[in-house]
Amino acid sequence: MTDDLRSAGAPTLEDVARAAGVSRATVSRVVNGVRNVDPVIQEAVRRAVSVTGYTPNRAARSLVTRRADAVALVVSGAGVEPGAAEESEDTTASGDGSSFTAQVFADPFFGRVVTGVVNYLRPRGMHPVLMFAESSRAREDVVAYLRQGRADGALVVSTHAEDPLPALIAEAGLAAVLFARPARPVPVSYVDLAHQDGARLAAEHLLGRDCRRIATISGPLDVPAGQARLTGFRDTMARHGYPYIPIVEGQFTQESGEAAMERLLAEHPDLDGVFAANDLMALGACHVLRERGRSVPGDVAVVGFDDSSAALTCRPPLTTVRQPVEGMAAEMTRLLLDRLSRPDGPVTSVIFEPELVVRGSA
Repeated sequence: MTDDLRSAGAPTLEDVARAAGVSRATVSRVVNGVRNVDPVIQEAVRRAVSVTGYTPNRAARSLVTRRADAVALVVSGAGVEPGAAEESEDTTASGDGSSFTAQVFADPFFGRVVTGVVNYLRPRGMHPVLMFAESSRAREDVVAYLRQGRADGALVVSTHAEDPLPALIAEAGLAAVLFARPARPVPVSYVDLAHQDGARLAAEHLLGRDCRRIATISGPLDVPAGQARLTGFRDTMARHGYPYIPIVEGQFTQESGEAAMERLLAEHPDLDGVFAANDLMALGACHVLRERGRSVPGDVAVVGFDDSSAALTCRPPLTTVRQPVEGMAAEMTRLLLDRLSRPDGPVTSVIFEPELVVRGSA
């Protein structure tokens, strides 16, 4: 910022207009997100905003645009329903809620979603509001928050197939985009991964390593991603002449991966390959294999799914199927902002392609 502007107090729209060589009205249109401004002029105004240090008055801007310049990033699950544990407010709030929140923060997947959302919103002068919807009361709070205009729309990550929040948002006519295809059809846009194709990559890689006694630790089978990854893996194995694959269901946690691996070794001690439907479960499987004196990948090859931070902390580092979570979260955010600018636009879906990342475990 120049000495003149410092001495004059906080930079104004007029200061930005002089620096950009445009009118005050043009600066106002760019700052307020009006779309039909020449891109060259938009860039000149943005540079002038940076040089002058101008900060828009959010309260005044919201009166003009009727926007909160915020979106709700909602992590939602089926949770507690009326008539169950909700008889005690304290139990619902501090019991199930704290457990649900702890589970969310323990999974590296959610941190990657936040990174993708924040990186997309920040250059656009918007910010996310993190909300948890683990009970019917919390879901009502989310819908009320959106109805009140405190956020312009919602980015919803559901952790359970029976999550009613997407339908509640759709019925209320609120703007939203989902991370992952909903288990039950709702008229809401979503981004997702071609999960079956990713599981196919895992199966073909294990077979390519001459593994022949292969088992799988599936994700929770009441979640569409868990179902799709298991289906893709079993179908590919069947196409290669392996109609029966031992399966133990996990819960996408390291602890469930450890328990599943213990059971597989007890029931199938000669197995030589394992596909775990996410990296946390694969990490747990590798821990158990080491404890049982099995080398990875010498005795048992292990493939995970997601390419999360758990894949790199594992020893050896995990071969895994990459899910580009940050890019998917950014695309989810783009779809929401597009929906806000075109409320009558069509509902859509964007499906990302998986990629096999080969490391030391297989």
